[in-house]
Amino acid sequence: MTEQSTITVSVVEDNDALREGWGVLLKGSPGFTCIGAYSSAEEALEKIPSNIPDVILMDINLPGISGVDCVKKLKKNLPAISIIMITVHEDSEQVFEALKAGANGYLVKRTPPAKILEAIDDVLKGGSPMSSQIARLVVQSFQNPPAINDETAALTTREQEILALLAKGFRYKEIGESLFISTETVRGHLRHIYEKLSVRSRTEAVLKYLGK
Repeated sequence: MTEQSTITVSVVEDNDALREGWGVLLKGSPGFTCIGAYSSAEEALEKIPSNIPDVILMDINLPGISGVDCVKKLKKNLPAISIIMITVHEDSEQVFEALKAGANGYLVKRTPPAKILEAIDDVLKGGSPMSSQIARLVVQSFQNPPAINDETAALTTREQEILALLAKGFRYKEIGESLFISTETVRGHLRHIYEKLSVRSRTEAVLKYLGK
């Protein structure tokens, strides 16, 4: 759990039963609470800026403005907010479009309630929670050699190793343990990676390296 006593969450989901169910789950789980439940992107975009949560659970297939476009608009005005996409379909294009838009994690809707809570907590600790099916899509994409360009060619072998682990959803501490370096050393490498790739976040760095 994070240092704050309660993690605030908003849900954007057009299915009434799911939206209400996640709200009940959050309100009934110690350390979590639901401060907003919206049935459309339009409603979320109107109300979230005045009632900002720590994390948003966002359905990708919303009527009207899509979940991906909603993420883009929210991230433009609230860049620090954490957003976890939730979807029925494991579509690789949708996954990468959502990640490009600024989503921090990606779960399928059949994810068990306990795993959803774990993912919410994880994203606030710097993780990129993904259902195993989604992670497999990302890893498969990473296994296809990315297109070499002037930016990615400038990365060192160690920097590429760190990006590979980032793509698999590893936290900074886990990356350090895997490569036998300190968490601070990982952060130092990431600062160099961001500079070389002209990006501002781990997701942007991984997507650029993948050529997405």
